[in-house]
Amino acid sequence: MLLQDKVAVVYGAGGAIGGAVARAFAGDGAKVFVTGRSLAPVKALAEAIAGAEPAEVDALDERAVEEHLRCVVDQAGRVDISFNAMGVPNAQMLGVALTEVDADVFARPIAAYTTSYFLTARLAARQMIPNRSGVIMTVSALPARSGTGLNGGYGPAQAAKEAMTRDLSFELAPHGIRVVALRPHGIPQTSTLKEVFELKATSGATWEQFQERLAGTTHPRRGTTLEELANMAVLAASDRASGMTATTVNLTMGSLDD
Repeated sequence: MLLQDKVAVVYGAGGAIGGAVARAFAGDGAKVFVTGRSLAPVKALAEAIAGAEPAEVDALDERAVEEHLRCVVDQAGRVDISFNAMGVPNAQMLGVALTEVDADVFARPIAAYTTSYFLTARLAARQMIPNRSGVIMTVSALPARSGTGLNGGYGPAQAAKEAMTRDLSFELAPHGIRVVALRPHGIPQTSTLKEVFELKATSGATWEQFQERLAGTTHPRRGTTLEELANMAVLAASDRASGMTATTVNLTMGSLDD
C-alpha cells in the first residue's frame, strides 16, 4: 500500500472529488480525517471508510482549521497529507459575461478558493515542518490555463491556486514538504459539472450533448473520471512521487498540452 500508516486530512470531503480522494487514501493504507462545511455528508462518508474520522470544519475559518489540526495531531501524532478539495457555489458566478458581472461576484471565488488553500496549507505546514516531511495538495481546473467563457472569477481563482502551489513549494521544500495540485477536466460524475451545464446552457444543448462537447476537446474523447483523479492523488501523495513538487499534474486528457 502506497500510503500505509500515513495520516491524511481531506477538506471538502463531502463533495464528489474530496470523497473519492478520501476513499482512495484510506484504500491505500492512510488514516483519514474527513472534513466539510456540513457534518452530515462527511459523517456518512466516514461510515463507509474504516477508521475515518469526520468533523465539521469550515476551510475558510482559520481557527476551526487550526483547532481541528491540533485534534488530529493529538490523536494520530502528526499530519502527513493535507488535501484541499473545497468548492464554492456556482450559482452567481457562472453564466454571466465578464462585461456584465458585478465586481464582488467576480472576486468572490478568487478570495474563497485562494484563502481556503492558503489557510489549510499554511496550518498543515506548521505541523509538518517539525517532522521535515509532508505533502500539501489541492485541485485546480482547466480554466486556470485555458480561456473559457461565462466563468466569472473561477479561472483566475484556479490560476492563483496553481501559482500558490509553486510558491508554497519554493518555501517549504527545504523543510521536506512537497506541494502538488491536480488539474482534471470535465468529470461527469460530479454534481458541479451538472450545475455548470444548467447555468451556462444557452445553446439548447442537452446534458448528453454538453458532455460530448467537453469530451470532444480531449484526446480519448472523454473526461477525467473520479477514479483517475483519486488514483493520481494517491500516487502524488506517496513517497514514490518524492521528486514531484511545485507542479500541477495535468489530468485534462490532452485538452491542455504541457
